[in-house]
Amino acid sequence: MKSERVLLLPGWQNSGPDHWQSRWERLHGDVRVEQHDWHWPRRGDWMARLDEVLLQDDAPALLVAHSLGCQLVASWAEHSRHTARVRGALLVAPPDTEQEATPPQLHNWRPIRRPRLPFPSITVISSDDAFGSAERALKMAQDWGSQVVMAGARGHLNAESGLGDWPEGRELLRGLLQP
Repeated sequence: MKSERVLLLPGWQNSGPDHWQSRWERLHGDVRVEQHDWHWPRRGDWMARLDEVLLQDDAPALLVAHSLGCQLVASWAEHSRHTARVRGALLVAPPDTEQEATPPQLHNWRPIRRPRLPFPSITVISSDDAFGSAERALKMAQDWGSQVVMAGARGHLNAESGLGDWPEGRELLRGLLQP
């Protein structure tokens, strides 16, 4: 993965220091796409920021999204003219922003965008994610044309899930580069 940039796309409220994305940033030098507002995320603003970061370098990118970052990838891919810069995406724990219990800060992420992604992707789903059912996440992954990995009962696949450096996730990311 030396020739590709790995862009980390955290979800709502960003990823804390013990989150596997933050660990990957420290361990592997991956680049976090910093958003202007982590607490009241606006879909259009987040999409524009992803375009901005992608255009800062000519190297192809791998997108590594967690939670709302997965919705960002789907929304961005539907509208951006720069999708050819992306070699693949690892989508982890996509939330169901259409469920009734969704906080008001996330209502502008409705409806969920479901275009077939124009690059290879893998979606990792937990069977007991509080932010959406496995069935709904599976349907999103199918709509996106994504390969699915069922992670078992691992919660929201975040720091509280005990993933640590999550080497299994890194292997999945490497798998996106295989022909």
